[in-house]
Amino acid sequence: MYALIEYKGKQYKAEKGAQIQVDLIDAEKGSKIDIDTVVLVSDGDKATVGTPYVAGAKVQVVVGDSMKDDKVIVYKYKRKKDYHRTIGHRQQYTFVTVENIVGA
Repeated sequence: MYALIEYKGKQYKAEKGAQIQVDLIDAEKGSKIDIDTVVLVSDGDKATVGTPYVAGAKVQVVVGDSMKDDKVIVYKYKRKKDYHRTIGHRQQYTFVTVENIVGA
């Protein structure tokens, strides 16, 4: 059984026991979160697609560790104008573990 969930504007495939990397969550490690924005639930033979979300379906996850991704360097340059800027960015992520999928 798996579900497609929408969380913080992005879609993820959630299977029981799977670890998913999502954008940073402001919650303590070990806390439980219910995600009710389920787009699709499939149990092998039958798939339920929501319009836009499946009514009554939710995915229960446990918050894990947080981490920073590798630095991305952005270099801006305009020729003949003596303009150049270097900017770096490190995106922060949180790992969540899917504990249970409650289908409708």
